[in-house]
Amino acid sequence: MTTRRARRTTRAALAAALAGALAACSAPGGGAADAGASADSVVIGVATEPDTLNPLLGYGKDGNSKIFDGLLARGADMRLKPALAKALPRITDGGRTYTYTLRDGVTFSDGEPLTADDVVYTYKTVLDDRTNNPAKSELDAIEDVRARGEHQVVFRLKYPYAAFAARTVLPIVPEHIAGRQNPNTGSFSTEPVGTGPYVLAGWSKGEKLTFKANPHYWGGEPEVKKLTVAIIADDDVRATRLRSGDLDGAVLPPNLAAGFRDDDGKKTYEATSYDVRVVTLPTANEVTGDRAIRRALDLAVDREAMVEKILDGAGRPAYGPLPLDDPFYAKGIDRPRDLERAKKILDRAGWKAGKDGIRAKDGRRAAFTLYYPAGDKVRQDHALAYASDAKQAGIDVTVESAGWEVIEPRMKHDAVLAGFGSTGDPDFGLYTMLHSSLAGDGFNNMARYDNPAVDKALETGRRSQDRADRKAAYDTLQRELVKDPGYTFLTHIDHLYVLADRWRDLTTQVEPHEHGFASGPWWNIEDWRPKK
Repeated sequence: MTTRRARRTTRAALAAALAGALAACSAPGGGAADAGASADSVVIGVATEPDTLNPLLGYGKDGNSKIFDGLLARGADMRLKPALAKALPRITDGGRTYTYTLRDGVTFSDGEPLTADDVVYTYKTVLDDRTNNPAKSELDAIEDVRARGEHQVVFRLKYPYAAFAARTVLPIVPEHIAGRQNPNTGSFSTEPVGTGPYVLAGWSKGEKLTFKANPHYWGGEPEVKKLTVAIIADDDVRATRLRSGDLDGAVLPPNLAAGFRDDDGKKTYEATSYDVRVVTLPTANEVTGDRAIRRALDLAVDREAMVEKILDGAGRPAYGPLPLDDPFYAKGIDRPRDLERAKKILDRAGWKAGKDGIRAKDGRRAAFTLYYPAGDKVRQDHALAYASDAKQAGIDVTVESAGWEVIEPRMKHDAVLAGFGSTGDPDFGLYTMLHSSLAGDGFNNMARYDNPAVDKALETGRRSQDRADRKAAYDTLQRELVKDPGYTFLTHIDHLYVLADRWRDLTTQVEPHEHGFASGPWWNIEDWRPKK
């Protein structure tokens, strides 16, 4: 770890020098003196920007979009509450019919009223095979959705789906605008109109998005009038710009957030999450496609050390896709590092160590490349630690950083230090990560994992109304992943945010993988009040 930390320190110093120059001339809020001048203006720094602001293409599907609302939303306690619907749904027909009644007086930001037809249009367009929404499988249970008058929407399901209400946090778009465009290519992706507390005022790709308060918001006009989201991929640069006053708040990895502990003017917020760091092990790769290699890597990795040394304790070991405190977590699957057992598995499978310590089988070396997204310090350190652990078992992992435009074409054959995780129900994150029908479907099932027992468990978990049956299905799934891992699960990370301490009513939620843009303490920025 000493060498890695030294390299990191050098890189941080270089980034700081660069960031100082940037902060002086290109502050996203209009200048360092401007960024924190008023309590009604907030500038935050995040690592990534969305590809689209169009819910028809997947934006905001887990809620918390500032531009749009769903029929329901989640509170700080993660419980569902009414949003565009005036109450929670009425569920009939043994769980196959959900009826929502819309809130009175809601308008889109262009002044047009929200109607049931907008809801129907949104869901039908997402489900249309011609719409390029990578998350449409999440709404597989819907057989039909129709309007009953202007203010009521009825969903008819193919099968009872216990988690369906939580799916209706999906943002609703205006048919009178989006319906006149091709959802895949229309301007709505960058010129959105919604019912939410904020309106997009500008988007400089790769630099920043600016939002202004919606004075006609049905929940009351927010007191924070302007929100600027600065896109700063490099963790070190983000921390430096926060320290300089160029940012009011930022998403930071643990080691950089720790640098603000003694800053009286800033406060650190920590959110537990379902966000898991994993290594994808593509089945199409001659090395990672071998089950013995995958099992050995699962046993060779030191998860506890990663939590302690990389996350500074801000996280938990990941023994599968669900965190240890999830009610559906399979008890007894936690497993300590067992390097000797890993070696025995490889020996039995014919992977023999060579003179350099790296194993080979039938003339093929136990070697593969592991990519991580450039600028992500947490993933970089996970990847380096993983490679070090793997080498002790005789597996040579070459770590490389790259942009996603380089990584995506290679995902079929090369391993990736990836992140997954959705809140609300185990079906939400597990189906898209593991079901064989989604193998290689973009970022869904990146490992191209194919296990009939896991597929069956996923279907049971999705379709059963009985909690005991669902618990048994997800137990089976997690135990199958121990025997036949398609990924090496490493850690569940806590999300850390540092923010100028000038507002009240800030809270955090249990968060999904996505963090910083819609999640974080600013998930409820429309409710913030300036400190007196």
